[in-house]
Amino acid sequence: MYYHHNKLNEIEENKGIKRGRPIPGFSTTNDGEKVSDEQIEEWLMEAVEGEEGVYGYKKLTQYLKETHFLQINKKKVHRLCEKLGILLPARHAPSLYPRKLARKHVITAPNQLWQLDIKYGSIEESGRFFFLASAIDVFDRSIVGYYRGSKCQATDIIEMLREALKNRKVIIPKEEDKNSLIIRSDNGPQFLSKGFGDFCRELKVYHERIPPKSPNLNAYIESFHSIIEKECYQRHTFECFEEAYYWIDQFMDFYNNRRFHGSLKYLSPAKYNWRFRKEGYIPEMAVNL
Repeated sequence: MYYHHNKLNEIEENKGIKRGRPIPGFSTTNDGEKVSDEQIEEWLMEAVEGEEGVYGYKKLTQYLKETHFLQINKKKVHRLCEKLGILLPARHAPSLYPRKLARKHVITAPNQLWQLDIKYGSIEESGRFFFLASAIDVFDRSIVGYYRGSKCQATDIIEMLREALKNRKVIIPKEEDKNSLIIRSDNGPQFLSKGFGDFCRELKVYHERIPPKSPNLNAYIESFHSIIEKECYQRHTFECFEEAYYWIDQFMDFYNNRRFHGSLKYLSPAKYNWRFRKEGYIPEMAVNL
């Protein structure tokens, strides 16, 4: 056994295979709660976009410990910063896609402003995470598109948005102007990527990002994620990815088509949208945000 074990190591070394402890994909808080690496990456991106942008990885480690109560070491933070391209000597990744800050808009119809964000969920007693990226129309509160999966990259969100634009019959203008669809997001790495920027330019979508630590500017999608947490995640136990996706799909159908919404005169988002388009239903006041 000893001979074969050493022989296996020799073969793997010749093939360039590195043995060692696998990366768990999460860290824990002081209370023992698991936090996915993707969530930590988002916190890091928000930090370097804000006043903590002067910090190197050692101070960012302290920032994560004090602000998000993480048990995390500087070696892991260095690895995540290197992956994101935000190590202090050369922070190039965020500048690949120029930043447009969120500003106030008066929304008077569907498909004028969508808010976009990512929520994390976990599989019972497994240490595994799944991701839910959702886009909400702030006018009729419809979830116009969503993606759920064991990973969540810019390409996954782009594909989801392409399908949403098609399903909502959004007209792509000949050139970017004030009538373009606005998509608002936070500063997650998926939204800072060159691929996401190229997608927005291709389809003449105006992408704006909220400042760090200002989730109130993405209040509609944040509110929806609170709803799905309470009415779906907390009601069901997810023992595998397929079970989680099943209940998410069921809830999305319920939310869009049958769930009463207090701010929509107790109509569902689908019925509110239908009345606006087919019956000339005009809300008492436009959305101003």
